[in-house]
Amino acid sequence: MSRYGILVTCLLAGALSTSVADAAIKFTDASAFATDGNLSPASLTGTSSTPPVHGGLFVTFKEVGLGSNEGTLYRVTADASATYGCVNGGNQHPNATNKETVSGPVQASATFTSGKNGSVSGSIAVAPLAAGSFSCPAGQTLALIAVSYTNVVLTDLTNNISVSIPGTFSLTLVP
Repeated sequence: MSRYGILVTCLLAGALSTSVADAAIKFTDASAFATDGNLSPASLTGTSSTPPVHGGLFVTFKEVGLGSNEGTLYRVTADASATYGCVNGGNQHPNATNKETVSGPVQASATFTSGKNGSVSGSIAVAPLAAGSFSCPAGQTLALIAVSYTNVVLTDLTNNISVSIPGTFSLTLVP
């Protein structure tokens, strides 16, 4: 191969690697918050989302560099705690010891299809932990009192890319 051929080959290889790097798949935005389940339409990102859940974690994101019209599977994981208590007929939580906090991991997955521009904007709702075997005495109803989420991670399982969303996301639902 001539020097000219080697030079052209090197230039083409450099141009291809630059265009691939420019089109790298990456999250350009990711945020989270605990929700009471009542979101305004402005809170929903993109054209697709999983519905918000009372006391759940709601993660919104944007990922770019994907192919056009490709399905991508996402998973949100977090460490969670949920406090359940008993609420009386007046929708009040009596100051008593009849409440229980459960802790553990939570997760939810959803598939989104990229647009012709190769990006996905979406949101995924993660349900809170269940109350377990905790129950209330007669005349009171079991209610989710408060939730908290930490160590939130959003993963594009199709392309094996993750982003951590720092912070603690808490919400008191019953005072």
